[in-house]
Amino acid sequence: MTFFKSLLLAIFATLFLTYALGTSFLELLDINVYMDGELIEPLKAIGVSAVAIVMLVLIALAIVLSVFGSFIFISLLVLGSVAMVAIDVFWPVLLIAIVIWLMTRNSETTKKEAQYSNDNI
Repeated sequence: MTFFKSLLLAIFATLFLTYALGTSFLELLDINVYMDGELIEPLKAIGVSAVAIVMLVLIALAIVLSVFGSFIFISLLVLGSVAMVAIDVFWPVLLIAIVIWLMTRNSETTKKEAQYSNDNI
């Protein structure tokens, strides 16, 4: 599954579990939610708690992504530094290989250009 599909399924599962278990927990524990001195009916109380849970899930997701993002960034930095060291050690060999490649490439291109110019005459 894709990341966003999994995220949406997690959010919907959280909302469903909060709604399904919310009323029973509110009644079992005799919890009353007040806002501005007014008692909020159970369905609205569940909605408020569901929104709070979803916000906590999103915050946890951001933390997890930042940790894994840092891990990936550090891994890429290490791989890049190893590549730079390899290039630094073997630059004379790479330089000679590039010069040989350029010399052989130019001779083939010159032959093709000469053949193309002879065909147009």
